[in-house]
Amino acid sequence: MASLNDIRSTFLNYFEKQGHAVVASSPLVPRNDPTLLFANSGMVQFKNLFTGLETRDYQRATTSQKCVRAGGKHNDLDNVGYTARHHTFFEMLGNFSFGDYFKADAIKFAWELLTEEFGIPKEKLLVTVYHTDDEAADIWKKVAGLSDDRIIRIATDDNFWRMGPTGPCGPCTEIFYDHGDHIWGGPPGSPEEDGDRFIEIWNVVFMQNEQFEDGTMKPLKMQSIDTGMGLERVGALLQGKHDNYDTDLMRNLIEASADATSSDPDGPGKTHHRVIADHLRSTSFLIADGVMPSNDGRGYVLRRIMRRAMRHAHLLGASDPLMHRLVPALVRQMGGAFPELGQAQAMIEETLRLEETRFKQTLDRGLKLLDDELAGLPEGDVLPGASAFKLYDTFGFPLDLTQDALREKGREVDTAGFDAAMAEQKAKARAAWSGTGEAADSAIWFDIVDAYGATDFLGYDTETAEGQIATLVMDGAEARSAKAGQEVQIILNQSPFYAESGGQVGDKGLIKTEAGSAFVTDTKKSQGVIIHIATVQEGEIVKGSAAVLEVDHTRRTSIRANHSATHLLHEALRAALGDHVAQRGSLNAEDRLRFDFSHGKALSLEEIAGVEKDVNSYIRQNAPVETRIMTPDDARAIGAQALFGEKYGDEVRVVSMGTQAGSGKGSNGETYSLELCGGTHVRQTGDIGAFVMLGDSASSAGVRRIEALTGQPALDYLRAQDHRLAAVALDLKAQAADVPARVKALLDERKALSNEVAQLRRELAMAGTGGQGGGAEAEVVNGINFVAQVLSGVSGKDLPALIDEHKARIKSGAVLLIADAGGKAAVAAGVTDDSKDKVSAVDLVKAAVVELGGKGGGGRADMAQGGGKDVTNADAAINAAKKVLEG
Repeated sequence: MASLNDIRSTFLNYFEKQGHAVVASSPLVPRNDPTLLFANSGMVQFKNLFTGLETRDYQRATTSQKCVRAGGKHNDLDNVGYTARHHTFFEMLGNFSFGDYFKADAIKFAWELLTEEFGIPKEKLLVTVYHTDDEAADIWKKVAGLSDDRIIRIATDDNFWRMGPTGPCGPCTEIFYDHGDHIWGGPPGSPEEDGDRFIEIWNVVFMQNEQFEDGTMKPLKMQSIDTGMGLERVGALLQGKHDNYDTDLMRNLIEASADATSSDPDGPGKTHHRVIADHLRSTSFLIADGVMPSNDGRGYVLRRIMRRAMRHAHLLGASDPLMHRLVPALVRQMGGAFPELGQAQAMIEETLRLEETRFKQTLDRGLKLLDDELAGLPEGDVLPGASAFKLYDTFGFPLDLTQDALREKGREVDTAGFDAAMAEQKAKARAAWSGTGEAADSAIWFDIVDAYGATDFLGYDTETAEGQIATLVMDGAEARSAKAGQEVQIILNQSPFYAESGGQVGDKGLIKTEAGSAFVTDTKKSQGVIIHIATVQEGEIVKGSAAVLEVDHTRRTSIRANHSATHLLHEALRAALGDHVAQRGSLNAEDRLRFDFSHGKALSLEEIAGVEKDVNSYIRQNAPVETRIMTPDDARAIGAQALFGEKYGDEVRVVSMGTQAGSGKGSNGETYSLELCGGTHVRQTGDIGAFVMLGDSASSAGVRRIEALTGQPALDYLRAQDHRLAAVALDLKAQAADVPARVKALLDERKALSNEVAQLRRELAMAGTGGQGGGAEAEVVNGINFVAQVLSGVSGKDLPALIDEHKARIKSGAVLLIADAGGKAAVAAGVTDDSKDKVSAVDLVKAAVVELGGKGGGGRADMAQGGGKDVTNADAAINAAKKVLEG
C-alpha cells in the first residue's frame, strides 16, 4: 500500500519528468494575497504569475501546498472530527502552467497520472466540464475515451472559476471517483450529488479569459493551467479507504494520541482522537510558519484550534498537557517533506505546552460553569448569549469552543445575545480608556481597531508582502483617499513593517497600489494597530485597495544587525563589569546602536577593548539566533534577561544567540545571550559582520552610554581611522606603528617648551619691560606699599605666581596686576600676611573689576582674582584699588 508520503512523491516526480519545476510549499500566511487569512490552495503563491505581475525562471511548476481552512470564508473547523473528509489542515497537490501548455496537456497529464501511475481503474472515473466548453469535452473523449454519459456538463459556477469580480477566470473540469452503488449518492449535477458515492479527486482550471466590470470577457494573452488534488482524499482512495482519517498518516497520529492517553483509538473517544490528529497538524504548521497564539487575527484562529484540540484531550482524560508530546510523531510523518517542522520543533512543542498549561488551569472551571448554566435551563433551550460571553470573557473560551461542547449535548447558543454582550463590553472599554496623552495615541486608534481589527505583523520572517488598506487617517480623522504630496497614516490588515518599539526604530519603505504609491517615513503602533506614516509619491492611495508592501531591505538589515549586536554587547558588559549591569535604554537604528546601562564609572581602555573583542568573537561564532515563546516566569527561570522599559504580557518572545559552555542559561545551559525581546534579529550572529565601539560616556547619574557601529559602517569607520593614522604618520615622517610614541614625545616637548615660555614671561614681567601705567615700583598709599602693573604677553593663569614674586620682593604691602588677554582683562591682587588686617585682596579685585567692565571677583584675603571686558580702563581700575587702600 502506497503511503501518503509515497503518493506525494509520485505526484511531484511525475510532473518533474514532464518538465515542471518542483516548487516548495509557500508559507501558510499568504504574502501575496491580503484577502486570505491562510493559504487555502496551491495557486495562492503563483497568483502574480497568472496575472503577469511577476515572472520566474520556469513556466511549469508542481507543488504540494500546505493549506489551512479554519477562519474567514474558508472555515471547516466545526466539521473536523465529525466527517470523513473535513480538515483544518490539508495538502493540495498541483501542477501549473504559466502561458505554456493548456487544455490538451493538462487533461493528458491528469488522466495518465491517475490511471497509469496511481493505477486507478478507468471505469471508476468520470468528469465534469463547463456546459459550453466543447473543447474540453472533445479532449476528454480523445485522451481518455470517455463516452458522453461520463462527461457531465455543468452550467453553474461550480465549474467556472473566477479570481474575483474582475480579472482572470475560466472554465473548470473535475475528475470524480465512483465508490460504487453500495454507497448512497448520485453523480455531480444530480439531485443526489451531495452523497458520498461520487467523490471529486481532481480539479483543473483553464485560466483563459479576463472578465471586466461590465461582465464582458476576452481571451487572456497568457492562457494558463491551475490544478488541485487533495492528498488526503486521493490517499484514502488509493489505500482503499472511504475516510481520510483511516489513511496511514492520519492513523499514525490518531494512534499516537491514543497511546498518550491510554485509550482506544476506535472506541468512544474516536472523535476526540480525530480532532487532536487534525489540529496537531494545523497548529504545528502554523507555528512553524511564524503564527503565534494571540487574541486577534491569525493568532486568534490558531488559539481557537489549539484550545479546541485541548478540550478534546481533556475529554479523553488527559490530566497533563498532551499536544506537545505528539509533535515528534508528526515530525516523523511529515518532517521529510516539510523540513520547517523539524527546524521549528522546539518552538512548536514549547508553544503548545505553554498554551495547554495555561488553558488547563481554566478549563475545569469553565466547563463547570457551562454545566451549571445548563443545569438551570429547560431541556432543549439554547444557552443564553450572556452565559457564552462570560465563558469567553472569564475563561478565554471562544464562541465556537462553547458551541462545540454544546453540540455533543444537542444544544445551541444564542449568538445574537453573545454579540450584544460583546458590543456592550467594547462600549465600556472605550468609555474607560483615556489614552496616554501622546499625539499618536489619540482615541481614533481605539475606534479603528474596533472597526477593522488589529494589524497582523508579518515582519519576523518577511520584508515584502501584500496587504489591504483598511483605512487612512489624515489630520486625526479617517479619510477615503490621499493624493500625491499629502502626508497620511495608512492602516493595513497585515504588514511586514516593524513599528517602533523596545529601542528599535520603525521601518521605512514603499506601499504601492494600482492607483499610486507612498513612501513610508516611519512606523508606529497604537492599540494593536500598525500605523504607517507616509507621504504619497504619485497618484493616490485609496481605502480598500490591495497594496504591495516593501520594507527598505538594506535599512532593515542594518537595524537587525545593530539590535542583535546590542544583545551580545549587554552580555559582554555583564561578563566584564559584573551582574549589576542592566539595560537602561537603547537605540537600534540603521546607522548605529546606542546602549545605556547601569555602571558607576567610565570604562578603561582595556575594558572597552575586552568587551569589543568578546562581541566580535560571538559574531564570528556564527551561531543561529533562535526565538521561542514562553511565559515571563519560565523565561527568567532559564536565565533570560528582561529589557529595561518593556512591558510583558502572558507570553514573551525569548531570543537566544551564541554558545558558551557552562553559562547556565537556556534549556541546555550553554546559551550565551538570552533576552526577552520583541524586535527583529539576524538569523546567524555572523550576519552582524563586525562590531566597533565608538566610546563610553556618562548618560546620567550611575548610567553609562556606549555608542557602536556594526557591519559596513563599522568597517568604514575603521578604514577612516586608518586613513587618519596614515596621514598623521606622513606628517610626522614616521611609521604608523611609531605614531603613538612620536606623538607622546612631541607632547612632552611641547609641555617643556610651554613651561619655559611661561617662566620667561614671568621673568620679563618682573623685570618691568612689559609693564606700563605705573611700572613695577612700589608706592606708599595710606602707609601701605602698593605695586600696580599692567602686563601684556602674560595669561591670567600666570598672575598668581607673579603676585607671589612681587609680595616676596616688597616684603610688606599689596599688589595689583592686570593682564591684557586679547582686549579683555584678567585681574589678580595679593596682600602680604602682615597687611591683611589693613586691606583684603578681594576688595582690591572687586574695585578694579568694576572699572574694567566686569562683575564680582573673589578669593582669599591674601589672594583674589577677577576679570573684565575692557583692558583700556586699566588706569581707572588701578586708581579704584588705590581708593580702597586710602580708606
